[in-house]
Amino acid sequence: MRVLRLLETAAEAEALRLSQRARRTARSTLLGAIALVLLTGAIGFGHVAAWCWLLDHLTALQTALIFTGVDLLLAVILLLVAFRSGPGTLEREALALRRQALAEARESVAFSTLVVRLLKELLTRHD
Repeated sequence: MRVLRLLETAAEAEALRLSQRARRTARSTLLGAIALVLLTGAIGFGHVAAWCWLLDHLTALQTALIFTGVDLLLAVILLLVAFRSGPGTLEREALALRRQALAEARESVAFSTLVVRLLKELLTRHD
């Protein structure tokens, strides 16, 4: 009876923990989305300010070509960084640990199977 109450308490505590985690994640996502909108606006107004400044010194076509070139260059750099990103040290270590654990589990199962077969063989010989 006490074990069931303890299990129920543990389940309720886990449900509460997951609920709080979901709330925290939702709040962080909302704040991140708002920050992204503000950042997009700031970048847009930065473009407008740079455009106005360049128009005082260059033609509209030259200004547009400069903006196109700089934006394309930044996009290519960001894409290269994004696609070049490989697994980090923690990922590689976790993968190695998983492989090691699976290999040891296979060995354990194989050893257990071998012991069971050996015992069966010994028992059938004695009968």
